[in-house]
Amino acid sequence: MQKLFDEVASLDRRCYEQFGLSEDILMENAANGIANFIKKNFAKGSKIVLACGSGNNGADGLACARVLHGDYEVSIFYLKEPKSDMAILQDKRAKSVGVKVCAELIECDVLVDAVVGTGFDGTFDAKLKKNMQQLNALKAFKIACDVPSGLKQSGECAEECFVADVTLTMGALKKQMFLDEAKEFVGKIEVIDLGVSRTVYETQSSWHLLDLEDLELPHRVKKDSHKGSFGHLALACGNKSGASVMSAEAALRFGAGLVTLVGYEEVQVPHMIMYSHELPQTTTALACGMGLGDEFSDIEMAKFLDNSLPLIADADIFHMPILTKILQRKNVVLTPHAKEFVALLKRTEIADISVEVLQKNRFKYVELFCKKFPHATLLLKGANVIVACGNEFFINPHGTQILAKGGSGDVLSGLIGSLLAQGYTPLEAAKNGSLAHTKLACGYKGADFSLTPYDLIDGIAKL
Repeated sequence: MQKLFDEVASLDRRCYEQFGLSEDILMENAANGIANFIKKNFAKGSKIVLACGSGNNGADGLACARVLHGDYEVSIFYLKEPKSDMAILQDKRAKSVGVKVCAELIECDVLVDAVVGTGFDGTFDAKLKKNMQQLNALKAFKIACDVPSGLKQSGECAEECFVADVTLTMGALKKQMFLDEAKEFVGKIEVIDLGVSRTVYETQSSWHLLDLEDLELPHRVKKDSHKGSFGHLALACGNKSGASVMSAEAALRFGAGLVTLVGYEEVQVPHMIMYSHELPQTTTALACGMGLGDEFSDIEMAKFLDNSLPLIADADIFHMPILTKILQRKNVVLTPHAKEFVALLKRTEIADISVEVLQKNRFKYVELFCKKFPHATLLLKGANVIVACGNEFFINPHGTQILAKGGSGDVLSGLIGSLLAQGYTPLEAAKNGSLAHTKLACGYKGADFSLTPYDLIDGIAKL
């Protein structure tokens, strides 16, 4: 698990003021970090072009050009002439050792984007847009210095944005790189140390990035146990029963000792899943919303929820009047996608916005929701999943486009419900259910268009 920050300028200042590390020292470490990545991955003599802007991001690129010169065929391509004090200094240093400047962009093996950094929050003029298109059109391996040029501090992307194979970010991870829109541009992300360990450089943060290694699976260690020892999940089975059946199968495969579908119509279910018209007395957690439709009347839904059991609420539940009461529960996990979250924000009078506005401000609206409902655990689905409760926020960046298939979310609900039934807290159930879900997708060996929910369910056995 890694910390995320809105900005790192304050962390840099801390290095200057507390550790006696100058701006020049930090920049040299940044340059060496990029250079070491190139030395590790590309043979000597490779053609390296560093596209540089006028500020300190450009200065990082210039310093890197100087470090690589002699072992590689290095060229600088200026999109803007040096203006900041450090850019002017690094330009002088690079030229003094013989680094050449090319008037036009040339073909190369490696292209380093050092045009604009984390502070960018405007738009590119026509010339820079054209330049960015030229950079992206090159067949080279593309490295972004700190952040891809055009990625704004908010996480929104400019009309033209550098598309990186890898982003080598300086000092610490920035939240802006994990908005859904940014996923198209950042590539693989690695952090470069700036002269001190990240444990020293970083301060406290309420936002964290989840690693797949953070997954805590529901291991069975007690030998003297039975099916009741591992929880009993009850799922509301609606008129689109396939969704709740898939959730139930995922829950059983993920460790729940017993799984029951609760409904009022006769439904064909797999033999290992139970079906009942009443909530079983041994139930330890609830799940509702998946394929619910209008099967349950308001009275029947209220009866199903007339308890204090942990609950995961998904899908159709976000459009039902009983959502207001669900939000009052202490042990609840809400798993909306963007459209459902917009409806949730409107119903709770937090905001009346479009999906487009939400997607550009996901962090903001998650924080606003958690401030109003600090006891609820929220899992906001997306290319990067956000899991949050109170003042704790986590991003799972391991989602992939192969999960864009009907039923994938129903499997996720089953995973989370299973963990709730087994005694995980709502926050831990949401985090680990999400990590398991994305790890299953990452491990899928078929074509990226071919995954089905049952591929995910079958993969649970191999986690």
